[in-house]
Amino acid sequence: MTPTERMVPGRVDLHTHTTASDGRDTPTELVRRAIERNLVALGVTDHDSMAGVQEAQTAAQGSDLMVFAGVELNTDIPGREVHILGYFSDTEAPFLKENLVLLSGSREDRARQILAKLSRLGLPLEWERVTATAAGAIGRPHIARALVEAGYVETIGEAFDRYIGTDGPAYVEHLRLSPVQAVEFVVRAGGVPVLAHPTNVLDFVEPLVDAGLLGIEAYYPTHTPTDTEMLRHLADRYGLFVTGGTDHHGWSRFNGIQLGDLDIPLGVVARLRDACDEALERFRQHEQSTAPG
Repeated sequence: MTPTERMVPGRVDLHTHTTASDGRDTPTELVRRAIERNLVALGVTDHDSMAGVQEAQTAAQGSDLMVFAGVELNTDIPGREVHILGYFSDTEAPFLKENLVLLSGSREDRARQILAKLSRLGLPLEWERVTATAAGAIGRPHIARALVEAGYVETIGEAFDRYIGTDGPAYVEHLRLSPVQAVEFVVRAGGVPVLAHPTNVLDFVEPLVDAGLLGIEAYYPTHTPTDTEMLRHLADRYGLFVTGGTDHHGWSRFNGIQLGDLDIPLGVVARLRDACDEALERFRQHEQSTAPG
């Protein structure tokens, strides 16, 4: 019997990152911290990578912690980024694994282009220094930390503001994936697509629902109670369920909020677990119906 079936009191955090992308905790360290902080459910959702999921699930064996296999996909709409979370019961589908490899490779290409731009600006960085803290997909936070270590800036925030943020002179666009394409990708791979930390979503959420969106992240460190309530109403309107997480990266990003600090109802865990099981069943039925012979 799982923790959610027993409704054991505890914390929930369904949006976290490890060294498999741009987090500071290894998957094992993240799980250890989650157990210490009385979490009963943890979502490992690295950017464009699921390389840390198996280690995290192995580290959680023998505990009351349920680890959800997830991924966070960065996508674009005019003027801003939109992030889609995907949660999976089965991480071995060839379509999922092959496409995550492609996305991870595009991240490395982008990082090398950013380093070339920084070098032309008089801020050279060694590739090995950037990748030293990355066990999976390379991201701008790795470059930002290298800029701090080299003494070019004082903080990670300054690195983004002055050089590698969207309007910075060393910014390079990533592989373009639309939010609709990301939702369709998660669905096709047998997963559950969830709109992450949404803002101003009324103008584009309906196409995502049409593409197969199933959830929306209503609980997030930057959301006010009014934001959360609005998103809960939006979820009800479109027949979506709600999730939540701190977007934990191993350091305090939002006013001291730590892993598991949000007041997320335990019931969201059972709903997400059921959605993952249902998505996997649909995926298997589709695979069987399209199999040759």
